Amino acid sequence: MSDAIVIIPTYNEKENIKAIVEAVFTLSKDFHVLVVDDNSPDGTASIVNKLMTSYPKKLHLLSRENKNGLGTAYIHGFRWCLEKDYQFIFEMDADFSHNPDDLVRLYDATKTTSSDVVVGSRYINGVNVVNWPLTRILLSYGASLYVKLITGMHIQDPTAGFVCYKRHVLESINLDKIKFIGYAFQIEMKFKAYKKGFKILEIPIIFTDRIKGKSKMSGGIITEAIFGVISLKWNSIFNKEK
Repeated sequence: MSDAIVIIPTYNEKENIKAIVEAVFTLSKDFHVLVVDDNSPDGTASIVNKLMTSYPKKLHLLSRENKNGLGTAYIHGFRWCLEKDYQFIFEMDADFSHNPDDLVRLYDATKTTSSDVVVGSRYINGVNVVNWPLTRILLSYGASLYVKLITGMHIQDPTAGFVCYKRHVLESINLDKIKFIGYAFQIEMKFKAYKKGFKILEIPIIFTDRIKGKSKMSGGIITEAIFGVISLKWNSIFNKEK
């Protein structure tokens, strides 16, 4: 059994899911994969089901009835992984915006250092983003500066979705209290870890915008992130619970 598992949330990722799963399984490090699918009408879950026959005990699928957001998909996945014996639990997108090869770098950094959380960062060494329009880069980079200013976290890419958590970090966080479901979820998880005193390390990655499929970004997600950060900071000041 592997000590590491990669959670990949999906909604309408039929163009990418087979390739991304197979890419993970070709790595030098043995990773397991958990796909959390939100009842994709394009048949993503069916593709995963067929793949499971080729990768028994390595590829797993959780099928949810509705599209309930990125955050709840990851929470669902975290709970499943914590019921098993995985020591290193990863978040990764299905669309190849995160290079699967970098999983090994994140794993090595988490295992060989005193870090509790390792983030694949787009902004630790300048701006390492490919195929985004300038407006999207400015929005994302500006959001990172905003989050650092409000929360006090010294993380260059707090909205990053390419992350490795050591098991004890997720065990210590009350997952029932995680409030946000969009990209603010990524900020909230890092903030919870930060407030509990866990060491967060960033390593540089190159983020490449998806080629296949459609982005899940929306105005509501952006609004949640903007106002969610203020809420996180406010609650951390006036609420004892971390």
